[in-house]
Amino acid sequence: MALVKNPEPLPSLSTMTEEDRFEYLYNIVQLMKIDSQVYLSEIKYCEELAEKLGFKRSVISVLSSRVFSDPSITSNREALKRVVKK
Repeated sequence: MALVKNPEPLPSLSTMTEEDRFEYLYNIVQLMKIDSQVYLSEIKYCEELAEKLGFKRSVISVLSSRVFSDPSITSNREALKRVVKK
């Protein structure tokens, strides 16, 4: 509730660390899959966002195949980071 009352501005892409950019992208992919329906428009949006964050568009297909819609199911984030960096 505190975040709703006192929202914080999103960081600028230029000030985000590589870790922050990865986490942001990871969470966006998870959000895309949350309803168990993935639309082409969502994929395109995520690909554009990935590119803006400094990643290749192709990382979305990699993340999408390994990120689950249920946050309680965890994936190996360190392994995903290594794949995304390539």
